[in-house]
Amino acid sequence: MKRQVFKYWNRIRSSFWFIPAVMAGVAVALAFVSVTVDEPLTKWLTLNLGWTFTGGAEGASAVLGIIAGSMITIAGVVFSMTLVVLSLASAQLGPRLLRVFMSDSATQVVLGTFIATFLYCLIVVRTIRRAEEVLFVPHLSVTFGVLLAVASVGVLIYFIHNVSISIQANEIAARVSKELIETIDHLFPQHIGRGAQGIPTEPPDVAFLEAFDQEARPVGAVGDGYLQFIDADALLALAMGEDLVVRLEQKPGDYVVASCPLALIWPGNRATAPLINQVQSLFVLGRQRTSDQDVEFGVNQLVEIAVRALSPGLNDPFTAITCVDHLGSALCRLATRDMPSPYRHDCQNRLRVIAPVNTFPAVTDAAFDQIRQYGRTSAAVTIRLMETIAVVAGFVHRPQDRAALSRHAEMIVRGAIEGLPEGEDRRAVEERYRAVSRLCSVPAGDGC
Repeated sequence: MKRQVFKYWNRIRSSFWFIPAVMAGVAVALAFVSVTVDEPLTKWLTLNLGWTFTGGAEGASAVLGIIAGSMITIAGVVFSMTLVVLSLASAQLGPRLLRVFMSDSATQVVLGTFIATFLYCLIVVRTIRRAEEVLFVPHLSVTFGVLLAVASVGVLIYFIHNVSISIQANEIAARVSKELIETIDHLFPQHIGRGAQGIPTEPPDVAFLEAFDQEARPVGAVGDGYLQFIDADALLALAMGEDLVVRLEQKPGDYVVASCPLALIWPGNRATAPLINQVQSLFVLGRQRTSDQDVEFGVNQLVEIAVRALSPGLNDPFTAITCVDHLGSALCRLATRDMPSPYRHDCQNRLRVIAPVNTFPAVTDAAFDQIRQYGRTSAAVTIRLMETIAVVAGFVHRPQDRAALSRHAEMIVRGAIEGLPEGEDRRAVEERYRAVSRLCSVPAGDGC
């Protein structure tokens, strides 16, 4: 069930059709309701407030026709502006950033507002009856249509403002960074991986691992694509119910080829065809990576913006520096979190699931490798990389994390010696490298 919810929710939140379709449906229902209650309410409001529309049938038809025509025209303009923004973002920032724009609920609400107003006026205008028939002018419904038109003007002004903000590189980097930090908070909450008191998190004995490798049966993927989601709770429950040990061979973000093993089941003689189908149903494959369980996806998006900014065609080191700052912010949070144990046990302390986990050194490699490689000839970017590593070094508390930061600092200073022609720039990098070396040599727990 969770797999299906994730699959459809992931499609819906990055589509332009869902919110406008819901708003259009609400507008149609509102039109029928307002017309139904129009006559008694119109008389009461006219007597008590006097602000409803008081024109005849011709005037009401003209007003609603003007509003409907204007709304569908503006909806076309908004759609065209959105396509222009998507084209610019794809060309300058990378096609993977389109998901950030398409999942922006503000744009979806703007499109939905104009479409809903158009449909509302279209349905109300058909209920107006002329004098030769039984005369009926829905005064309240026409008044509400005018109010919707006024609100739509405000929405249009907001949309223009939102578009002018959303195409700025700093704003896009901030959005991606916010999503990345939310993913870190979700996947690495405080005290994750320690488990309940008495539940072991150490590796099982060597004899069991050897038996597992020899007797386990693989569960192949049903298709090609990126692994987007694993229903870990359902997998643990299934392993407990069938008395199995399951080892995941892939983690979210990996590209999987059909029939390649997603997991191994032990004992292998219990891996019947229905059980294999159950396990396969807990994995979601898609055409692109998502950030729900893949922390490196958000890192890669920021890296892509930085690398494109460092290309000769753009030559924008300021955007690259902004991305480095956001990456440093995410790494500082990740450095303070407990890494989850790959060994998941049930309430009887029995090993049930072995899962690959993300580590701080691996995320650090994803964050710094490409920026370091493409930015080695930029003194500003190289210096900011070193300064960011110094900031992150003040948050780490595990020796292997300090070793990862020290390794990247060494690679950066070697690249600066080879790539920066100016001696003063090289000395500035070396000075910051010495500061990083001092921080990384501090024993675990003594940093800031």
